[in-house]
Amino acid sequence: MDADTTTHRYEQLADLIVRMIDNGTLAPGVRLPSVRAIGAQYGISISTVLQGYRLLEDRGILVARPQSGFYVAATQGGTLALPSTSRLRSKASTVSISGAVAALLEHASNSALVPLGCAVPDAALLRSHRLDLALARAARQHGAHYNVYGAPRGELRLRREIARRAMRIGHALSPDDVVITSGCTEAVTLALSSVAKPGDTIAVESPTYFGLLHTLEMLDLKALELPTDPTRGVHVDALARLLDTEPVAACMLSSSFSNPLGSLMPEAQKRELLALLARHAVPLIEDDVYGDIHFMRERPRPFIALDGGANTIYCSSFSKSLAPGYRIGWIAPGAFAQQVMDRKLAFSLCSPVLPQVALADYLASGAYDAHMRRLRRLLEENLLRLTRTIEASFPAGTRVSRPAGGFALWVELPKGFDSRALFDEALEHGICFAPGDVFSASRRFRNCLRLSAGSTWSERIDKGVRRLGELARTQRTEDRGTLAVK
Repeated sequence: MDADTTTHRYEQLADLIVRMIDNGTLAPGVRLPSVRAIGAQYGISISTVLQGYRLLEDRGILVARPQSGFYVAATQGGTLALPSTSRLRSKASTVSISGAVAALLEHASNSALVPLGCAVPDAALLRSHRLDLALARAARQHGAHYNVYGAPRGELRLRREIARRAMRIGHALSPDDVVITSGCTEAVTLALSSVAKPGDTIAVESPTYFGLLHTLEMLDLKALELPTDPTRGVHVDALARLLDTEPVAACMLSSSFSNPLGSLMPEAQKRELLALLARHAVPLIEDDVYGDIHFMRERPRPFIALDGGANTIYCSSFSKSLAPGYRIGWIAPGAFAQQVMDRKLAFSLCSPVLPQVALADYLASGAYDAHMRRLRRLLEENLLRLTRTIEASFPAGTRVSRPAGGFALWVELPKGFDSRALFDEALEHGICFAPGDVFSASRRFRNCLRLSAGSTWSERIDKGVRRLGELARTQRTEDRGTLAVK
């Protein structure tokens, strides 16, 4: 800072930051050092630094995130609007989606296609070699000992590590409160079958994860689709009106960064929802697989960690954050412990022992926290790149979500678009994505799609997204031409 100039120090700081952005030192989406750190580095007061940051925020150069800090704006200028809030469905829908889900997963697993369809981080991003070494070491040293049926609840050391991590977010768990499952899918299946019987209705977000819809179909449960805001989640008042008129066996929601919207319900709204469900004696099943993949200073707290969470069943896994191939999830069933254990014994008896032992060793070493810091940074950068590419290549009027965690974007094309037709055409060009209609029991969201940012960003992915935008623009032009002829 130049003390002799007539320019105010906060303006000098702002100019310095702008130069660093212009020359590429500070890339879009990067978090700036804290106000305290900058003040110490340049010998200026915290209020001066804050004044400089606020000046750049007013210019649209920086973006402030509550309880997180200041970030370089993803784009300099206007950004695409958020997707529309879904409409209320007053009646439950019978789910029939299994064929579409099976076909999508088949394409999503095809490595020859540009990987925008599967919401699982690729191996290059996860870099789970230390976990693999722990698995190899356990197999080499004690393989025969672990080649047995394990305890139905799962390995005690792993359950203890999970309970310790839960304490960090205010969720008081003991190891005996935890049951290890085959991923979050088994956890959700155990939870749903414990609180509902065939023909019952489950209230869900809209759009919601197609894997959940497939599970509802297999359990012969109906889905009641709730209006969902792209940033704040389910509308509690709409749920309140429905509970006064419709019988609901349970409510199934994401804890944080829902799939596919990426919405995060504010904590006050979570408490309001818990109080509402308690008044109607409706249990809540929460899916927290994305909670560790947050871009904020603090990890969001799940429903079960809040007052009123006693009637909540908590489900999560390490499939999105560390080891999709290990298929290790867990459930904290609370008041439904006996029902869950009865079904665990019937469905799978127990989970494989060796992967649990390896994961327990890995978590105890402290390696997971360092891994997550790196992974969160990479996935946030991927989302920003994906957003910028969409803004540059998709048709006018496109809307896109802005999640503060996870690694998927929900893209809403203008009315009249057909993402199912776009999906078929994209496959012919070697591109896979998830069409919007698989995220709804009533097969809504035909003009929407979900794009995954879970792969290492590359020229191939960049070109794939741009090509997808071109295909969408072409569809738009052809549709307008058809209307003109008619």
